[in-house]
Amino acid sequence: MYAVIRAGGQQFKVSPGDIIKLTKSIDPASNGKVEFGSADVLAISSEPGQINRPNGNGATVTAEVVDEGRSKKILVFHFKRKKQYKKLQGHRQAFTALRITEIAYDGQKFSAPALPARKAKAKPEADHTTSEHSAEHKTKKSASAKSGVKHARSTSRPASHKSTKAKSKKPGKK
Repeated sequence: MYAVIRAGGQQFKVSPGDIIKLTKSIDPASNGKVEFGSADVLAISSEPGQINRPNGNGATVTAEVVDEGRSKKILVFHFKRKKQYKKLQGHRQAFTALRITEIAYDGQKFSAPALPARKAKAKPEADHTTSEHSAEHKTKKSASAKSGVKHARSTSRPASHKSTKAKSKKPGKK
């Protein structure tokens, strides 16, 4: 089953489980759930080869917010020849990624399979505490300071690169 929805000034052909990127942000009060009502659902196909146009008959498409961010930078370069006019500007478009969870129409509901829950990565436990760690660094610094080894600088300057050859005179001139 698929549906054609209108979102963010664009039209998308979606089916349950699809992920779409909207260029407009979603209201944060929606708690990560977005519902496209009958005004936004343009067409629905419940069977292959059959397309229905819901005219306010309660067709809904439900989605959840997966990600929000900014896409790659696009460089906008304006140039006018023979006028010494060049202008370079960068732009990063904000996006909201939505995962279609359910399409409902005419008493039928088509749902996407649930995503597996993400497991939080456990931080590895340190072999020693932070106080031991900072004390270890202090001892390393003090040991290097006690050794008193300084780099010797050479005081001699390199020989000048002037040529020792006598300049040859051109014949005929004195």
